[in-house]
Amino acid sequence: MQTVRELEVLRNSVAALRDSGGSIALVPTMGALHDGHLTLVRRAKEAADHVVASIFVNPRQFGEGEDLDAYPRQLQRDSELLEAEGVALLWAPLPEEVYPPGYATNISVAGVSEGLCGGDRPGHFDGVATVVCKLFNQVMPDMAFFGEKDWQQLAVIRRMARDLDLTRPRVDAIHGVPIVREDDGLAMSSRNAYLSAEQRQQAASLPKAMRDAIAVIAGGGSAGRPLGNLREVLQVAGFESVDYAEVRDADSLERLEADNGNARLFVAARIGGTRLIDNMPISR
Repeated sequence: MQTVRELEVLRNSVAALRDSGGSIALVPTMGALHDGHLTLVRRAKEAADHVVASIFVNPRQFGEGEDLDAYPRQLQRDSELLEAEGVALLWAPLPEEVYPPGYATNISVAGVSEGLCGGDRPGHFDGVATVVCKLFNQVMPDMAFFGEKDWQQLAVIRRMARDLDLTRPRVDAIHGVPIVREDDGLAMSSRNAYLSAEQRQQAASLPKAMRDAIAVIAGGGSAGRPLGNLREVLQVAGFESVDYAEVRDADSLERLEADNGNARLFVAARIGGTRLIDNMPISR
């Protein structure tokens, strides 16, 4: 596996992959890889001839007081994992390579970026859309793979690609991969590493509370009471706060009061200072 840290070298390396024939898939990450990320790589390998992975902790998607400095960085370990999965090229630029001095452009996606994590983290999805657009332009992949744990992020990226008429990748080649979960149901996340042993046990109440709420919502009626119960269950379990617990349309992300046949439950909650997010379909 070739590791590249400069843009000019990246472009030459991607051109060499294209000259060798076949398609290219991109798997963007911020590192601290776990089996959820590696599942994206495996899906990409099934679909494309060459896989390019990126590791970049994007400063523009972290707000004031968030964990940019504390975010885990373990490039050597991550590189070994990606090489073992057969990744052809790792793009691991420094911040100044992505945002050189004088950089002044920002991409903002209205609608799907509003509410949920967009409401709690102002400017977050501007940073996501900007860096992903840059990654697409740098690598020019035929397809790209993202985890569905960040469902709103995936919606923002697809809307950005559609609105800007991107062709590499086209919007229908931006693939979402289902959430990979631990044995107790907790969604895999790099931020799970922040949890103490006790907090990690308490965190397992999140997916269970969501499944219990979904069972009630899917049976009909308003989502108000089961969402209120969900909040109470999490607070009793040890979560300090629930940022949101909402039912939304899976495509438009418009808020719903009941299941519409295409609904998902979205939750963000904090435990021990760590913010965990999850989402699940209501209609099956």
